[in-house]
Amino acid sequence: MERASESVLGALWKSSHPGPTLVVTALAGLLAVSAELELWRGAVLTAAVFAGQLSVGLSNDALDAERDRAVGRTDKPIARGVISVRTAWAATWTCLALALLLSAPLGVGLLLAHAVALASAWSYNAGLKATPLSVLPYMVTFGIFPSLLALAAESAQFAGAWVWCTGAALGVALHFTNVLPDLDDDARTGIRGLPHRLGGQISAVSASAAVVVGAAAATLGPAQWNAAEVPVVSWALCAAVIVLAVVTVAVGRGVRAGRLQFRLVMLAALILAVQLILSGGSLTA
Repeated sequence: MERASESVLGALWKSSHPGPTLVVTALAGLLAVSAELELWRGAVLTAAVFAGQLSVGLSNDALDAERDRAVGRTDKPIARGVISVRTAWAATWTCLALALLLSAPLGVGLLLAHAVALASAWSYNAGLKATPLSVLPYMVTFGIFPSLLALAAESAQFAGAWVWCTGAALGVALHFTNVLPDLDDDARTGIRGLPHRLGGQISAVSASAAVVVGAAAATLGPAQWNAAEVPVVSWALCAAVIVLAVVTVAVGRGVRAGRLQFRLVMLAALILAVQLILSGGSLTA
């Protein structure tokens, strides 16, 4: 039974991983501008992405409820009994259905691509996160993600190869940093994904390398890999990502640095989004 001290909606929101949910939704909105989508298409796609991310976050906490209780995660409403697992699953399935329903008016290609991206994200929650293949859902989901914008357009086509590279690299970086705050708790409950097997410092270095690869692709890709054609502002943004990568590695030597590293990579993600916005209509190039 839900406790009255906290509203059900508030608890569900806290269980949805609101930080990553809002960042990914913001990326969708920014990329909608980049792809020059019609206003209604951009708004519907952004709403679909938001609903999909809510389903991913909620399913993660619903599946992890017992683990979270075992390690005393007081920041998790489901683990604390503020809401029941049953309530969380009801909200999860509702959000997933809404995400797919909102995707449908934008075309079959977009609907299928979004379904694949969400299935990949759910596969991580459902068990892949405890295996050496834990990075694959992030690569697949974020690799597909930019194509959602291109598929949502009236011309409906996949994004260019450089955009896939940027998205996949970003996914790798996010995965290696996302687990860093929870490495010890995960180890206590038997979760041993790729970052857990590599260790915190190697994971931080891997995340930094991945985000630099993504920045390079986002910088050179729109110019068809011709460095002479890259605007100065794009070089500046790429340099900012590189600086963030260096800082991520540096703070990784500190105690309890995982959450800071996660924020640094999320900041790098926003910079990559700006790079994509500046690419204008080059998402399909």
